[in-house]
Order: sequence, then C-alpha cells, then structure tokens
Amino acid sequence: MNDAGLYAVKSLPKKEYLAPGHRSCPGCGEVLAVRLVHKALGRNTITASATGCMEIVSSPFPLTSWEIPWIHVAFENAAAVAGGIEAALKVLQRKGKIAPKEINVVAMAGDGGTADIGLQALSGALERGHDFLYVCYDNEAYMNTGVQRSSATPFGAHTTTSPAGTAVPGQITWKKNMPEIVAAHKIPYVATATPSYPLDLINKIEKGAAAEGPAYVHILSVCPTGWGIGSAETIKIGRLAVQTGFFPLYEVEDGAYKITVDCAELLPLERYLQPQGRFRHLSEELIAQLRRRVFEQWAELKRRAALSASAAR
Repeated sequence: MNDAGLYAVKSLPKKEYLAPGHRSCPGCGEVLAVRLVHKALGRNTITASATGCMEIVSSPFPLTSWEIPWIHVAFENAAAVAGGIEAALKVLQRKGKIAPKEINVVAMAGDGGTADIGLQALSGALERGHDFLYVCYDNEAYMNTGVQRSSATPFGAHTTTSPAGTAVPGQITWKKNMPEIVAAHKIPYVATATPSYPLDLINKIEKGAAAEGPAYVHILSVCPTGWGIGSAETIKIGRLAVQTGFFPLYEVEDGAYKITVDCAELLPLERYLQPQGRFRHLSEELIAQLRRRVFEQWAELKRRAALSASAAR
C-alpha cells in the first residue's frame, strides 16, 4: 500500500452515495465498484447512467438507491448527456445562476454501452474535450439481458450468443481494447481498475476527477452470474485477473504509461480461467492461444511503461 493509498482510505467519507437495499446479485463486482467510485467522488457529483444492470438494480420505480443527482439515460448516450450537463453547468456558473464550485460530472455505462452502442457518443465527447469522468463497468457481456456477447467479451468465453460447441469454441474474436482506443484520443487521463484492488481504484477515480478535461477509467467488474463462479469468489477472481496479466492495472497520464500494480512474474493463466464456468470448455490449444496473447500484451505494456519512465528522468 503506497502513501497515496493510505491517504485515500483515511480521507474517504463514511457517507454512502449508493444506498444499501438495492437489488444487485449476490457477489456483484460491479456494484462494489460503483459504491467505491461514488464514495471517492463525494456529494458534489452528477451522474448520467446508461441502461444496464446498475440502472435496473438501483432505480425500481418509485424507489432509488442514489443519494446524489442521478440521471437514467438511453443505452447509447451516457457520454453525450454528461457532456451536455458539463456544458450547462459552465453556462449557469458564468451567468451567476449557481455558485461557482467544483461539481464532478460522471458518465457510467457497461461494456456494451461503452465499447459497442455507446462508442460513437463517447468518442465525440472526448474529441470535444468535455471536462467529465467516464467510467466503464466491464463485466464482459450484456449481463442485464441474459449474458449475450459484447465486443468486450474475451476470446473463448461462453455466452448465450457465443455458445461453446464442437464447431465453435465460444467467443471467436479478441476483446476490444477500450483503454487504448480512448488513449488514442490523447485525453489527460486513462486508467484500468478493479474493486479487487480498492485503493488503486479510489486513487484513479480521484485523479480522473481532478484532471482538466476528459478522463476515462475502465473497471473490470466480476459477474458471478455471467462468469459461472460462486458469489464469494468475486474479489479473488478479480485479483487473479490482474496477477495473471489477463487484466493489467495501469494508467496513462498525459500520454505517459505507468503500471500501478506490477507483477514480477505472472501467475499461470489457468488459475484465472479454470474456476470460471464460461471458460471450462477451453482446450489446451485455446488456452495456449490466450496465454500467448496475454504475454504479448503484458510485454508491450511493460515496454511502454519503461519508455515513459525513461522519458521522465
């Protein structure tokens, strides 16, 4: 635990901005992440939330679990709505309609609402330079509507629309690398996170909120229901995703790469894959393909981080 992490946990408010009593599944990694994100952001936050699991579990009419201004928006336009909120706040403050103060504007969506149907709105908002934080809660499929594949579903994973069979071994395309797509927009801050490393997540949310301009945090949100694991295994599986290199934790700050949870030696990938029902059909050949891909991407990330560290000296 670094000094920044110690400071973050000490300064984190006790107030919950996502109230208990919502209807998330037992062991839901996404709701753990949402809770931590909003505790880090605090009271002066407005969130635009795309249709998805968190909208369903937190806002059954006429009730809500939200203790902050929260707007349910269409599946595809969380970034567009957040951009409109940010622009409106600037105008209202400039005209003296509301007092000048720091207000966090947040867009939140799942991998489907980010990497698929919401990609156009997100790219446009980043290009325009809106001062907001976009958080993708990535559970690697359309879980809310029955575990259908998305472009963020990993290679080989079984879903209801990429079923594993004798002819086709589950998902046959590689997971879309959203953090790198966003980083290509040259925005101030991009990061990956998971609630399995809560202080790392909190620090990145604080950095993203403080950045002048758009910021993006991509959070791996373990889904026991869709991934075929026990509800008590969420934190363990999230840690294994990091420790095997399947989901590395890093940040890109003003173009500079930094690995925030480094692994001197990656754990065997099978330790992450084998407990999950969605991967149990994989042959040794397919696991070897996944392993090669993980090693290649880890080596490239290490190279970029080393170049960034060298340039900073």
